[in-house]
Amino acid sequence: MECKIREWQIKDAENLALAINNKKVQDNLREGIPYPYTVEDAKVYITSMLSADKDVTYAFAITVDDKAIGSIGVFRCNNIHFRTAEMGYYIAESYWGKGIGTSAVKQTCRYIFENTDILRIFAEPFACNTASCRILEKAGFQCEGILRKNAIKNEVILDMKMYAMIKED
Repeated sequence: MECKIREWQIKDAENLALAINNKKVQDNLREGIPYPYTVEDAKVYITSMLSADKDVTYAFAITVDDKAIGSIGVFRCNNIHFRTAEMGYYIAESYWGKGIGTSAVKQTCRYIFENTDILRIFAEPFACNTASCRILEKAGFQCEGILRKNAIKNEVILDMKMYAMIKED
């Protein structure tokens, strides 16, 4: 199944709400995302991504047949890390296991490295999220280590993994 990344559009709000209004999806994301997640929540998110500083926030809809089925973003760090950025992503559960995550990560990294001065992109999935770890590995990221007891999600203390891709990789 082929996917493409593109800039968010307000018309994506309903599909975005469907994708993220799922506890299995949200259990692998950071806190702060409303649940249940409404179309209004999606509109607020899309509007904020469209109005964000274009040199700091690179946010894309992951699409199949131009239908938004997930989200991927790269967020520039600051201070001495200004040429480093963190990546985050998710995909609607009905699209899991189809290679879409790997494709979206590759497309996004290619865009960032070709169109910005960012040298390093990193991601920190929960260590127990083997599917996300595998996506990053298949996309060419290197595991740089385990961040032990680095997060608390759903009242559980979790390890995270540090993955990174360097522009020269």
